[in-house]
Amino acid sequence: MRRGWQIVCLAFLAVSLAWMLESLTFPLKDSLGPGPGFFPFWLSLAGVGLSVALFVQVSRGRAVEGATATILPPRPGALRVLRVLAGLLVVTLLLEPLGFRLALLLFNAYLLVALGVRNWWVVAAFAVAGSFGVFHVFYHWLQVPLPIGALGI
Repeated sequence: MRRGWQIVCLAFLAVSLAWMLESLTFPLKDSLGPGPGFFPFWLSLAGVGLSVALFVQVSRGRAVEGATATILPPRPGALRVLRVLAGLLVVTLLLEPLGFRLALLLFNAYLLVALGVRNWWVVAAFAVAGSFGVFHVFYHWLQVPLPIGALGI
């Protein structure tokens, strides 16, 4: 069990270091204050520190005293995780052709059904609010360009 935790800590350390190097390609400050690289740099630095601290604790045998013998979720939980990942992959592929609103409408509905929600009114309300409502806030109020799609919806 300890070896698995050490491997995960080293992997997280590698990812955090990669993020840190990438964040340094952006300026840490600009004329208005913090630049685009400011928060990614400090978050990745925190990730480096936390992964090193956890690695040291695990290596000394202090961090995993109450941990269970398996790190993977049970079968139903693993299937839910795989369903969510599959939905994310599909919505990523559909984002440009369908546009943000339709792709997220389908994803939100799929996500709730995949996670076990069976009330269709809840699914419909969440899907519409989560796609058209979020699009309106980001596109019109915050002026964030989002994909419109071939249908113009």
